[in-house]
Amino acid sequence: MTLQQLKYVIAVADTRNITEASRRVFISQPSLTAAIRELEAEMGIKIFLRSNKGVTITNDGDEFLSYARQVLDQANLLEERYKGSGCGNTIFSVSCQHYSFAVNAFVDVIRQFGGNEYDFTLRETQTHEIIEDVAHLKSEVGVLYISRRNENVIKKLLRKNNLVFDPLFTTALHVFISKKIRLQKNKK
Repeated sequence: MTLQQLKYVIAVADTRNITEASRRVFISQPSLTAAIRELEAEMGIKIFLRSNKGVTITNDGDEFLSYARQVLDQANLLEERYKGSGCGNTIFSVSCQHYSFAVNAFVDVIRQFGGNEYDFTLRETQTHEIIEDVAHLKSEVGVLYISRRNENVIKKLLRKNNLVFDPLFTTALHVFISKKIRLQKNKK
């Protein structure tokens, strides 16, 4: 298994198309297919199911890709650390939905620990991507809102990705209505 093979399978997983993936990684389609088949044979699993409609990821492939992304992320960190200037900042990344409290807390963290020591990133995205970011080490922390309505789904996704949810706080539901909307309702 090589890092290049891992890059190939991730390109195929991201595009779900061998032709498009071969363009992205600058390799011929037959060479890409051969490299993936060699990797599948070496690992003893089927990563992709191929059809004339494209590529689908098998259950084994989904798990393998999770590890492959982690390996490549770690390899990239090694390269940045030792091939680069050698004095790169530590990266601290948080993924969340657009929550004003999370943004405010993130700004407080930057003020307290910022400066030249860390590179901070706040990624605002959807719930499933927050979980994926943390599972694939793109973010160190993910901020999620759990309610009775979404609790089972989120906990299932967390278990699937071997993640733990630690509550920050519990609050009652708050509904904010702008003055403009209230005035319109009063006029009717």
